[in-house]
Parts: sequence; structure tokens; C-alpha cells
Amino acid sequence: MSNILLHLDEEEEKLIREYAKAKNITISTLIRNAILEKFEDETDLELYHAAMKQHHENPQVLSFDEMMAVIIRHL
Repeated sequence: MSNILLHLDEEEEKLIREYAKAKNITISTLIRNAILEKFEDETDLELYHAAMKQHHENPQVLSFDEMMAVIIRHL
């Protein structure tokens, strides 16, 4: 396992420590989950924009399975 150094001011550190304590998780878990959720949100948004672009270029009704195939092609 590797380490990443993160610079915080005292208020940010206190906020993070208190939040992690309130959620009964480690600071590492809190930060890791927050970063991974951010990546997932951005990926979801990119997939949405790609699907909407394709729909605007070729407006047609697709089944769920057809739409999933389109999304996978854009990965």
C-alpha cells in the first residue's frame, strides 16, 4: 500500500477528522471513497454527454439493451 501526502490547513484537518469520526470510518477511507466517488460521477457525466450527442446526431428510440451497447462503445 502506498501513501499520498495531503496538505491541509488546521480548519480543514479538523473538519475531516470530525466527519470521519462521526461516520465511524478512518480518514483514509473517507478520502479514498470521496475521490473514487468523484471519478465515478465524472465518468457517468461523460457517458451521459456522449449518449446525448449521439442521440442528437441520430435521434431514434432505442431499447435499454441497445442504449447500453452504445454507451459501452464510447468507453
